[in-house]
Amino acid sequence: MRILVAMDKFKGSLTAAQAGEAVRRGLLRVFENEQAAIDLCPVADGGEGTTDAVVSALGGEQVSLAAHDAQWRPITAHYGIVQHQGGAEAVMEMSATAGLAQVSDLPLDPAAATTHGTGVMMRDALARGVKRIVIGIGGSATNDGGIGMAQALGFVFRDAQGREVEALPAEFESVERIERAPPVKCEILVACDVRNPLLGAEGATRVYGPQKGVRDIDFFEARLTKLADLVARDLGTDFRDEPGAGAAGGLGFGLMSFCGARLVPGFDLVASITGLEARLAAADLIITGEGRLDGQTLHGKGPAGVAALARSAGKKCIALAGVIEPGAELSRIFDLLLQTKPAAMEVSEAMRAGARLLEEKVVENAGLIRELVL
Repeated sequence: MRILVAMDKFKGSLTAAQAGEAVRRGLLRVFENEQAAIDLCPVADGGEGTTDAVVSALGGEQVSLAAHDAQWRPITAHYGIVQHQGGAEAVMEMSATAGLAQVSDLPLDPAAATTHGTGVMMRDALARGVKRIVIGIGGSATNDGGIGMAQALGFVFRDAQGREVEALPAEFESVERIERAPPVKCEILVACDVRNPLLGAEGATRVYGPQKGVRDIDFFEARLTKLADLVARDLGTDFRDEPGAGAAGGLGFGLMSFCGARLVPGFDLVASITGLEARLAAADLIITGEGRLDGQTLHGKGPAGVAALARSAGKKCIALAGVIEPGAELSRIFDLLLQTKPAAMEVSEAMRAGARLLEEKVVENAGLIRELVL
């Protein structure tokens, strides 16, 4: 028999790879006297944990480099390089440099918060000759429309006198012209499930700005409007109304405008890179899960994506989670739901014991698992 273990992360407790390994240990105990091939394929939906999931699934390497966070503090950033379809691909998350969590210890400063560090990661990957960059853009601290990223990639922003404006986005109001950088010589795919445009009632500033410290909505809306107008005039493209342009404070817009990037649903992109569909087709049983399964799981989360593929292939799918929300209609997409946190255990304790609880839950339910796979 062949079992595919396609776990997502247990946030704050286990990476997707660690969760999968815990399930694998439990399965080896369940089927210790039988031939059971267990395929580990960590999954992600394009948000936090995407790099680790893809690198683990494909046996890639982690790259470290000197960069800075959204407020210019020096940090060591990480991204992954994997071999895929005959070439090297970089897999990264913008939150590794410009994430909101990284600057949570500082007063939020959206007028100056920059995606420059994300551009530094991309520049490093390009220097290594990758054929494609895959980037997840969830969890940003920025509302700069991607101009920091563009600056790091060689775009020059000039004022009315032709002088370069270097302090971006803080001094963007003085920018009057954008000079092109040499074209990016690789494909760039953006893992993005957000459908917001750049501007307006559903745009980056009004919907996501307040969580990043934006108070003067009109000021930031005018800033992004000016950026879109300059890009249209100087670069000849206008993506302001494209679905996803407003993602990550307009970084979706910036990646399309400055890099020719294409936005793709996060789970679909990760699944394509890791070959999840083919691996699922070869399996007799699918096991997936993440830290919490609830109503949101049904809207594009990794485990729901795995379950949909399993159902299309006529395969049974088990879901494991630390906590499972009652009444979330999860039973219509999963054949078996298993909660690992005991009812009397505090969540914090369960998170510390995440790997042990996962392994034990698999062993405790050996009979049910056997019924589904045999």
